[in-house]
Amino acid sequence: MDLSCTPEEEAFRARLREWLAKTLPSLPPQPSPDDWPGRRAYDLGWQRTLYDAGYADVHWDASPTTRLIFLEETEKAGAPYVGAGFVGLLHAGPTIAAEGTAAQRERWLPPILRGEEVWCQGFSEPDAGSDLASLRTRARRDGDEYVVSGSKIWTSHAEVADWCELLVRTDASAPKHRGISWLAMPMDAPGVTVRPLRTLAGSTEFAEVFLDDVRVPVANRVGEENDGWRVTMVTLSFERGTAFVGEVVACRRVLGEIAREARANGRWDDPGVRRRLGRLNAEFRALWRLTQWNVSAAEVSGGVPGVGGSVFKLRYSRVRQELYEVAAEVLGAGALDLGRPWVLDRLSSLSYTIAAGTSEIQRNIVGERILGLPKG
Repeated sequence: MDLSCTPEEEAFRARLREWLAKTLPSLPPQPSPDDWPGRRAYDLGWQRTLYDAGYADVHWDASPTTRLIFLEETEKAGAPYVGAGFVGLLHAGPTIAAEGTAAQRERWLPPILRGEEVWCQGFSEPDAGSDLASLRTRARRDGDEYVVSGSKIWTSHAEVADWCELLVRTDASAPKHRGISWLAMPMDAPGVTVRPLRTLAGSTEFAEVFLDDVRVPVANRVGEENDGWRVTMVTLSFERGTAFVGEVVACRRVLGEIAREARANGRWDDPGVRRRLGRLNAEFRALWRLTQWNVSAAEVSGGVPGVGGSVFKLRYSRVRQELYEVAAEVLGAGALDLGRPWVLDRLSSLSYTIAAGTSEIQRNIVGERILGLPKG
C-alpha cells in the first residue's frame, strides 16, 4: 500500500502551513481551563476562523489523507485544539455526513462547520459499563416524537452543548443490538438536566445527563428506527480511527520535550530511561504509520475508517500512559507538583484505556473481526 502523498496533497500541506504561520500569532490568549463558556466561545471562534479560510469542512468533506494532513500540520504548528467542538466535528458531524438524510445534513452540518453549535455525546450509561449495547435509556414513540427517559454519564461537553448524539432503546423486546436508535437531541429541551462531573485531573468536560420524558422529533433520528447500533459503529469508527490523530503528533512532541528535560536534569544518564524513551519513539513512529495505513484503507472504503482503528486505539491508549509514566520518572519529586508540565496530562492519560471503548472491548473487536476468532 502506498503511504506517500500525492503532489496535490503536498500542495495542500504547503498552503496550510503558510496560512497557519500567518494566522496563529494574531489569536487571542486561551481562556482558563475551568471557564467552559469562555472555552466554548474561544473554540467556536477558532472554528469560524477555519471556516472563513476554507478549512472547516476538512473533517468530513475531504479525503481521509487530506484530513490526516490537516490534523498533523495544525498540531505541529500549535494551533488550538477542537476543544468543545470535538464531538460535533469528529463524531456527530462525520456520522451525519455519512448516514444522515439531505435535510439532516443541511440542518446540522453547516452550523458545526461555521462554529455556531456544540454537540455532546450521550452514549455511556451508569449501569452499562463497557457493554454499550445494554443501555437502558428508553424512547417511546408518540406520533411524530419520541418520549425519552433515562440517564447518561461521561457526556462530553454537555454543559455547553446545543445538541446531543443520543443512543436510546426504541424496542425493548428486540435483541439488545437491534433495538437501538441514534437521535439528535436538543439540549435545551424540557426534561434535560445536566450535572457536571469533576475528573481526577480537576476538569469538568464530562457530565451526567438526566432525561425525564424529553420529547425528540422523529425527524431527528439518524438512520432507521432500531438500526442505531449500525449507525453507532460508524460514529465509533471515526472516534477510534481518526479522532486521536492529532494527539499522536502531540505525544511525539512531548516525547522530545521529556528527552530534553532528562538531559538537563541528569536523568539521561540512566540507561533505563534512555531505553524507555527510545522504545516510545519507535512506538509513536509505528502508530503514525498505522494511522497512515488506516487512512489509506479508508480511502478505498469510501472514507469511513475500518476496524483497524481498534488496533490503533488499543495500542495508543497504553503507549500514551507509558509516555507520561516516563515523564513522571524524569520529573522525580516534581511529578507530585500539579503545576509542572505533564503532571495533569499523566492523570488524564489514565482514562484512555476506557475512553472511546475500553481496551477489553477493543481486544474483542480485534479478535472477532480481524483475527476471525469465535465470540465468547
